[in-house]
Amino acid sequence: MVEAAIVVGGYLLGSAPFGYWAVRFFRNEDIRTRGSGNIGATNVWRVHGPALGIPVVVLDVAKGFVPAFVGLKVAGDLVGVLAGAAAMAGHWRPVYLGFAKGGKTVATAGGVAFALAPLAAACATATWIVLFLLGRYSSVASIVAAALLPVYVWALGGDWPVIAFGALAAVAVLLLHRANVRRLLDGTEHRFQFRRAARA
Repeated sequence: MVEAAIVVGGYLLGSAPFGYWAVRFFRNEDIRTRGSGNIGATNVWRVHGPALGIPVVVLDVAKGFVPAFVGLKVAGDLVGVLAGAAAMAGHWRPVYLGFAKGGKTVATAGGVAFALAPLAAACATATWIVLFLLGRYSSVASIVAAALLPVYVWALGGDWPVIAFGALAAVAVLLLHRANVRRLLDGTEHRFQFRRAARA
């Protein structure tokens, strides 16, 4: 019963659309009408800069970390994985937005990974940073870092539930970036700009 409550709690926390709420509260607008239309930290940063982007990154990571960490400490790897996966599902289809399209789960998956396998997560984060700084394509950095996460977990001796989580998270990140992959192949994917996007 406790394990089930942790998993459900993971979904509810993961559903918290911090990007949507922050922009609605501080800018009185719907982030879904700006930039890529995504509620995640990358779009918030792209449109409104680091003043809102950084807090949303931290909150999106935290909502993956907290349920996975609680599940891990209370009931072990498997419940930690399930609670973290539930948080990712909540970020993807948040109940507070009527199960409408949410974010692409990258930051939330990172939070889960830091709870379950911090050293592997640090390696994946370093991979993301290097690729992002080299190419300024958030999508490429996210896909490659996610793909390498289960490899890092396995190489560092992680348990099978955590390796399985890494593999499934990598698949989820790739599927949620399908449109980005198409734009990359077409040569139309936008590079990230560190300054705020100008309103049309």
